[in-house]
Amino acid sequence: MEDLVESILDYVRADYTDYAIMINGEWGSGKTYFWNNKIKNKIESLQLNGRQYTTIYMSLYGISNLEEISKKIFIETTQLMDKNLKKYMISHNQTTIPEYAKTGLDMANFFGVTQNGDRMDYEDFFSTDDKILCFDDLERANVDVIDILGYINNFVEHDHIKTIIICNEKELSTKLKSSNLEMKTFIATYLLDKQGDLEKAADKPIVEKIRDKIEYVFDKANDYERIKEKLIGETFEYAPEFNYIINGLLMRYESYEDLIRFLRENTGLIVSTFNKSGTRNLRILKHALNDFKKIFDMVNKNYPNTNNRVLQTMLIFTIAVSFEIKAGKITKDKFVNIKDNEEYKSILVSSRVLLTDNRQFYIKEFDNNYYYNFKAEYRFFKFIEIYVRTRIFDMKVFKDNMEVIINTIDTAKLPAYKRLLTEEYWKISDDQFDGVIEEVIEYVKNGSIELIDIVKLFAYFNYFIKKGLISYDMKTIKSIFFNGMNISSLKSKYCDNVEEELSSVTIGEVNSDMEEILKHFNQLNIQLKDKMYIEKAEEIFKCIPIKMELFYERFDKECMDIPIFKYYDVFQTFQRLSCASNDDIVTIKEKLVNRAKKYQKEIEPEMKNIRQLKQLIDDYTRSKDITIKITMLKELSKDLGYILDQYKTPVWNKE
Repeated sequence: MEDLVESILDYVRADYTDYAIMINGEWGSGKTYFWNNKIKNKIESLQLNGRQYTTIYMSLYGISNLEEISKKIFIETTQLMDKNLKKYMISHNQTTIPEYAKTGLDMANFFGVTQNGDRMDYEDFFSTDDKILCFDDLERANVDVIDILGYINNFVEHDHIKTIIICNEKELSTKLKSSNLEMKTFIATYLLDKQGDLEKAADKPIVEKIRDKIEYVFDKANDYERIKEKLIGETFEYAPEFNYIINGLLMRYESYEDLIRFLRENTGLIVSTFNKSGTRNLRILKHALNDFKKIFDMVNKNYPNTNNRVLQTMLIFTIAVSFEIKAGKITKDKFVNIKDNEEYKSILVSSRVLLTDNRQFYIKEFDNNYYYNFKAEYRFFKFIEIYVRTRIFDMKVFKDNMEVIINTIDTAKLPAYKRLLTEEYWKISDDQFDGVIEEVIEYVKNGSIELIDIVKLFAYFNYFIKKGLISYDMKTIKSIFFNGMNISSLKSKYCDNVEEELSSVTIGEVNSDMEEILKHFNQLNIQLKDKMYIEKAEEIFKCIPIKMELFYERFDKECMDIPIFKYYDVFQTFQRLSCASNDDIVTIKEKLVNRAKKYQKEIEPEMKNIRQLKQLIDDYTRSKDITIKITMLKELSKDLGYILDQYKTPVWNKE
């Protein structure tokens, strides 16, 4: 990002330019924020050849004629001409004129007299070498883009004013093609009919003929490219630093102590949900966080002891539903008829058995996407869905939802370790705290909870010992947790999203004790990974040679980018392959070669077993008479040799 900032400043510093530059990026990705917070101040702080630059920013959103742009430029520069206005702005620490205030400025200023009778400073007015123009939202103007660029070209080519254009070229391209589409279609159809091409033999569909004729007659895209080539010297692709910008979004809630603490603790969830939305639209995220403020306030006001895990799920759901609806990914009715969490869960269950409509497909995809690796009993909040969709906060639905949540997720009935992991520890009363600690220790000793949860719990105990909240010494606690982890690893599952899981624990710092626990966890987790893959390999390879269709399906979906041959006995692999049909041997051979080309680095750990498999095939075929089966096995061995040869000089090590 700093490289982009410096490139823009290089353009500003240049002694002479006869071109503008463009910043291109998706809607809502933070381009305007980037201008206001990264570029504007740096430009205005430049001192070059004894002059200080002034930026003049204007959004073209909704502009319907070129005269409006002229008025906007005039009003933006009024602060340079009217001494009283400038004095007022300085005294009120105001750097720009609010939009509503601009409408009240008297355009009579243009004729040389201000409202206060002062004369205009024409020297400032005619000076152009200290001004930087910035035009934003080019694609949102209601004026022909070609006309706007021609207008801007006057400043650039004739006055040599440094000019920056901010836009979304992807939307601009769509707009150029879709403007006045009905009129274009009518004219294209008329021309095709007059030329006799409409009724000709169907060498191509009529729709394609009309589209081609529209592009030929109304080739605005080429007009745009021609004037862009003349006007724009450089186009910079804006790739936002989302973590930096999201942190900026959170800063607006600094005055709300409880909310900002919760949001800071769950920044990982916010970023993760944002990424899962598949968009780069920070504007929607900003609105979603604002909606969540209302939700957070109402929950804390009416149900102050709400489980922290429920609040985390509400945060995810608010952001997820906002993106799904506001990014135009779905129609609003996908959620309308789901009345509560129970119906939501029943749709998920039924969708695994029989998918009878598009809604079931959608809800399952929604749940798999946004709640992947996030365990929560209550995942659908009707009052939030209504609020996001209609902007109405329905108090009756809110209370109905919350009563169900309170009755089904009762903190008093939760195991102690879950209380510690799902609610803020300070919400546990003093008279309950010691009992919770002792109960958690018993769970850890028995290894009766997931391995990753034991690591999370140690982070709390590490913090409690440091703060003097518990009387145990660190040596004793570490011994208990190490032993508990060993027992837990015998029945726990491999955790493939360690970083995301641990991001939910924001208490304390990672010290040497925590590092020891993490190191031991990683060793055990690798063993669990091996165990998982051994079980997977057994399930998949036992399909050879009887259930080949199932083998192909699972191998393609689950084994292409993992070294699955590492986890299955080589001799059994050979026996199963030798019993497969000739056709299946050929298919497997082709799959292995294609897989090695695509995932060479990922499957490298299985090469020891591949080498042994090749040796077994060679030993077996060497003493056999030539048959089709023997020939196919030899071809398989040959291709296994080709795969092994790739690791003499791995692709990922080549320059």
